[in-house]
Amino acid sequence: MSSHPVAHKIPSTARAAIITEFKKPFTLSTNHPVPSPSSLRPGECLVKIEYAGCCHSDIHVRDNDWGGDSPVPLVAGHEGVGKVVAVAQFGNGEDVKYRGEEEGIRVKVGDRVGLKWFANACLRCESCRLGRETNCSVARATTHGYRVDGTFADYVVSWTDYVTPIPKAIPDSDLPMITPMLCAGVTIYKALKVCNAQPGQWVAISGAGGGLGHLGIQFAKAMGFRVVAIDTGASKKSLCLSLGADAWVDFVETGEKFVQEVQKAAGGLGPHAAVVAVGHPLPFNQAVMYLRLAGTLVAVGMPGGGGTLNVPITLMIAKTLTIVGSATGTRQDMAEVLDFVVQGKVKCIYQERKMEEVNEVMDELAAGKVSGRIVLKM
Repeated sequence: MSSHPVAHKIPSTARAAIITEFKKPFTLSTNHPVPSPSSLRPGECLVKIEYAGCCHSDIHVRDNDWGGDSPVPLVAGHEGVGKVVAVAQFGNGEDVKYRGEEEGIRVKVGDRVGLKWFANACLRCESCRLGRETNCSVARATTHGYRVDGTFADYVVSWTDYVTPIPKAIPDSDLPMITPMLCAGVTIYKALKVCNAQPGQWVAISGAGGGLGHLGIQFAKAMGFRVVAIDTGASKKSLCLSLGADAWVDFVETGEKFVQEVQKAAGGLGPHAAVVAVGHPLPFNQAVMYLRLAGTLVAVGMPGGGGTLNVPITLMIAKTLTIVGSATGTRQDMAEVLDFVVQGKVKCIYQERKMEEVNEVMDELAAGKVSGRIVLKM
């Protein structure tokens, strides 16, 4: 088996931030092995990462909050944008095509692509056929930075069927801003797609000043929703209102009156939908209380160490509530997210940091000190 000619000389080793022990800082290596083009299997490509996004999920994986069987050592990270530098070939020597895409789109050296939480999917099982790629068993077994090596590295192996082409309309200068769209953007967008709200109706977003939430405000406004932004602190309030939130509720300042204040902010009856994008169980339980009749709760955030949604059955029936779990998005969702960006309707607010600062960034994320998103320049 051969590979395409490479765009530049690929080194045998390079930098990577590696989980070598759970609940410990990443180990920063400058001599992590780089897979050779000849070692790529059919359907694989080698991507030179240019920018990697930092997500709270990286902390949960590092600390083994979700349990499971993450292989250690493991390169962390699951948001990345870069260029393809090598592609495995099938026997006929032709470029590997994106399955299911229109004729003529091919994976080739030099392509700008994005890497997501799910690195691959079989595209043949019932879930994939129904447009639920995130439920595919292959997808669940090949998650960047959780089951397979992730994006906190100079070079990453990924799958040609599942990397995301970056539209030509997006300039290279916008690649740092695009990077968080590969997880934060597509995750919050999919949650809004399944929240059952109609244009003009109210949607509450918990964690509105964070990485997912600040993008959620913009997507929600572009989709025609009115937004109640829920978070705490003056800087996050300023950010949320500047992005178009129609109302703000500080969950710390309101204290015991929080539920009533959210309902008041959403026309007095409460929001039609609540998208909870935080890693603590309390906001999920509060949402069922402030939602109006026939409201929908969309659970997005993954509490570390688990958590329980305590919904009184009589309340759920009386309010005719809908409860939805949403786990990131599909290739189609990702394409729609990037189209919103091309149209200028959504823009990530981010800070750019050096790859060597990744452990400091994780500490800042854990302490809740980050508004928007942090992107590492690789």
